[in-house]
Amino acid sequence: MAAFTYVQFHALFVLPALAVLVGVAGMRSRTTRSEVRPLAVAIIVAVAMLYTVPWDNYLILRGVWSYGTDSVAAVIWHAPIEEYLFILLQPLVAALWLHVISPGMPANDETTVSVRDRVVGAAGGALVGLVGVALLTTDATFYLGAIVAWSGPVLALQWAVGWPYLLARGQTLVVAVFAPTAYLWIADRVALESGIWILSEQYTTGLAVLGLPLEEAAFFLVTNVFVVQGLLLYPWVIDRWQSR
Repeated sequence: MAAFTYVQFHALFVLPALAVLVGVAGMRSRTTRSEVRPLAVAIIVAVAMLYTVPWDNYLILRGVWSYGTDSVAAVIWHAPIEEYLFILLQPLVAALWLHVISPGMPANDETTVSVRDRVVGAAGGALVGLVGVALLTTDATFYLGAIVAWSGPVLALQWAVGWPYLLARGQTLVVAVFAPTAYLWIADRVALESGIWILSEQYTTGLAVLGLPLEEAAFFLVTNVFVVQGLLLYPWVIDRWQSR
């Protein structure tokens, strides 16, 4: 039996973080215009659900991870309802944090993206995906491979759209990704130690960073990268279209 439930995990880690960020973001909105567009957040949350839910359910069905006895309220398909809630809320945490720390769109941005840049960006994401596919071929690296292969198409698209712009916004990107990622690493470590979810020894490498399995560290890193890159790219792309 888990030390506490998945619902309690949300109550302890996810909802308080959201509440604090909503409060701080509200105060910031009164003084500074943010580059985080509500429509962009809605699109990213919808895409996150559509892209993550089938992948997540497949890995549960495959036995990559499971849940502690009596740790979940109910299951839809193969995943707990709390899992769907987590997929929904995680992008909001990252979006609110970016809203809080972002200085806004840079003035007179002159970043250009050539056809060659787009090809390089798409190729970089494709290479990431191919590395993931290679990792899928052995049981011990299966979960890591599933994360890396799953991330490849998203990175290919985002980098093809504007990796030079993301590079120009590197400081904001790093800060916006690191804080929610580090927070969720801590929360995930607690959840694993409490037995809310349990990783399969067969499908994981056994490598850990400060007690956090490498695969879980990679998952929260890439998912927050997806969200932040998408939120940074959206206003840049829209403003470029409108200026034409």
